[in-house]
Amino acid sequence: MFGSLSTIFSAFILAASTLVSAAPIQPVELLVFSPTLTSPKAGDMWTAGQKYNVTWETDNIPDEKKNSTGMILLGYNYNNSENLDIKHPLGVNFLLTDGFYEVTVPSNCSLRFDYTVVLFGDSGNASPDFTILPSSQT
Repeated sequence: MFGSLSTIFSAFILAASTLVSAAPIQPVELLVFSPTLTSPKAGDMWTAGQKYNVTWETDNIPDEKKNSTGMILLGYNYNNSENLDIKHPLGVNFLLTDGFYEVTVPSNCSLRFDYTVVLFGDSGNASPDFTILPSSQT
């Protein structure tokens, strides 16, 4: 009896594994909106304490993402590493469909030529490197 129960159990496992392996894997389609930043551009110069528009393309927003909100962070690139100030976002909870958000550059920014802004919605997109001048250098 033990031998036949083992045989039945083995047959059940074999049949179950055949059913599982025969089922095709269905890809899951994720709609990720990754807007292209259009400002700031490489070579732009901003001044600490001043207001600027961060802009991005909106022409390819999927209908499912029309009410998505975003966040903008300031950072800099150093040794191929992105250093973002996550404690002090430049903007939060704005609609990505707006295509722009006015930010105020923190007044304590020091002179750097490798600043970047990152727009987060579904995905983070970084601007090219640009310069921020301290407010005393204008």
